[in-house]
Amino acid sequence: MVKSAPSPIASRKPSKLEGIKENSNFLREPVATEILEDTTHFTENAVQLLKYHGSYQQDNRDNRTKGQEKDYQFMLRTKNPGGLVPPQLYLALDKLADEYGNHTLRVTTRQGFQMHGILKKNLKTAIATIVKNLGTTLGACGDINRNVMAPPAPFKNRPEYQYAWEYAQNIADLLSAQTGAYYEIWLDGEKAISAEENPEVKAARQRNGNGTIIHDNEEPIYGTHYMPRKFKICVTVPGDNSVDLYSQDLTLVVITNKKKQLEGFNIFAGGGLGRTHGKEETFARLADQIGYVAKDDVYDIVKAIVATQRDYGDRTDRRHARLKYLINDWGVDKFRTQVEEYFGKSVEAFKPLPEFKYHDFLGWNEQGDGKLFLGISIDNGRIKDEGSFQLKTALREIVEQFNFSIRLTPNHNLIFYDIEPDNKEAIQDILSRHGVGDDPSKIEPLVRYAMACPALPTCGLAVTESERAIPGILERIRALLDKLGLQKEHFVVRMTGCPNGCARPYLAELGFVGSAPESYQLWLGGSPNQTRLAQPYIEKLHHNDFETFLEPIFVYFKKSRKSKESFGDFCDRIGFDAIREFAASYEPQTANGANKSRHRVNLKEEVYSKLKEVAESQGKPMTQLVSEALEAYFQNLS
Repeated sequence: MVKSAPSPIASRKPSKLEGIKENSNFLREPVATEILEDTTHFTENAVQLLKYHGSYQQDNRDNRTKGQEKDYQFMLRTKNPGGLVPPQLYLALDKLADEYGNHTLRVTTRQGFQMHGILKKNLKTAIATIVKNLGTTLGACGDINRNVMAPPAPFKNRPEYQYAWEYAQNIADLLSAQTGAYYEIWLDGEKAISAEENPEVKAARQRNGNGTIIHDNEEPIYGTHYMPRKFKICVTVPGDNSVDLYSQDLTLVVITNKKKQLEGFNIFAGGGLGRTHGKEETFARLADQIGYVAKDDVYDIVKAIVATQRDYGDRTDRRHARLKYLINDWGVDKFRTQVEEYFGKSVEAFKPLPEFKYHDFLGWNEQGDGKLFLGISIDNGRIKDEGSFQLKTALREIVEQFNFSIRLTPNHNLIFYDIEPDNKEAIQDILSRHGVGDDPSKIEPLVRYAMACPALPTCGLAVTESERAIPGILERIRALLDKLGLQKEHFVVRMTGCPNGCARPYLAELGFVGSAPESYQLWLGGSPNQTRLAQPYIEKLHHNDFETFLEPIFVYFKKSRKSKESFGDFCDRIGFDAIREFAASYEPQTANGANKSRHRVNLKEEVYSKLKEVAESQGKPMTQLVSEALEAYFQNLS
């Protein structure tokens, strides 16, 4: 067990942010005052509270000029339980991205949307538009329950998936912030018309249990100080790990009887991936099995777990504030005992579960009621129009024509569902006209299963590139695998620009975690199904050295793997000592046995983008196009 710092909460001074929350009048000030001021940005106190309203203040580092004010802009994040985006909301977001944003939408790895590039003067209009079109940004960031995830597959003949959707929505409602600040600030006090809240959820929020509720408080579950840190929940079904269930603070697994009727939920708790380089007391951690509860008790057990973290989580050291550290310090048994005090009875024994597998649900699929659903792959979640690739236009046209709802996926892809079979050809025609594929078998597998966070230029935490870098890095990995005779191999690659792990790299088979400009910490040994943590293999690797460094590891994999063994499973089984020993004695050879030299050429971003576009249109590798162009150039010189 990893040892984290002891936390005698009562005798330690709360962090500065605890004071900001306490003095905010439930997330109102100073945001309410500063949104009315004719400035380009908010003060630091307001920036911290703005997160609860679903926005991060950022600056575009690409546009920094010495001596000039930062290029302040805002990222807005939506909260979409289970990834549900109604057609009206999607079209509103699409329009907002063009009117006030950077003309793109970004699907997040928690099944929401992010919109980048919004100016302060347009922030209120943007949020109000989202709310008036059946969306919200409330609680998408901040020390509060974040978006509740669920498998996005719309199987109508598998009731467990429908239960997962239902309870993801209900738990999101149960734990939504109750403060009136959001509507006061962004809609001038006018609460948007929404569906009537589930009576069971409303009753559960008001039910005290054994100390789960804070009476006479605008926030009965959270209280004046909200949570010590962000809190992440998912609801999934047995065997489906499309949600990276082990990375969540709290996971509920739907348990049904032989008649497919809902009986209750298995509970995992204590997962989390955020960490800090050089701080061994911070670490990625997998969730533990806690127990089982009947369906009638699910809201009370959720409240009991939230209350335990609310009351005992570390409010002094924010690096030690997630639920994973509380469970790591206490142990599962002590944590369960405290939860049971709030719950009012014992948690039942965990029910047996099948092995969890990763699914992405791409391509055309039967949904079980005669209709179809279509999973569309979105590279790094970025919905945009670029050259002949017109994904943003294609998706808008489909939603306008067919009025489809959307389910965003945890792998930042997108699903259209309830599609009549007669409409399949028309949808395929729209996608084809805009250069968008619908056949996942034609996607490079390394790309299909990869994820990256946005990182530079907008994320203030990023120390290096991620989203903009990963296409070229995947291309280089593929070229290396092909050269080594591993043409059919692929594995889960994830990349982040900092150690916070937003693209969940610590569960990947090959994880790149930004550690310095143009350099990454390399993690190896995660499971193809994201059920095992990877481990750090090297602390700092410059991107120019990737091929030299990875080649001996891939060669060792080729020589010593078991039949059908994945790359991540191989690294975990063989161990890092054996890999390092092999790499230390490895000498790359050319075809004639001579020592091989390496040459790298860097391309400007716009040149690389054009090269990639042409390569995709011609169905050729980028390296082949470059070689052909240079050969022609040199022939003209002679």
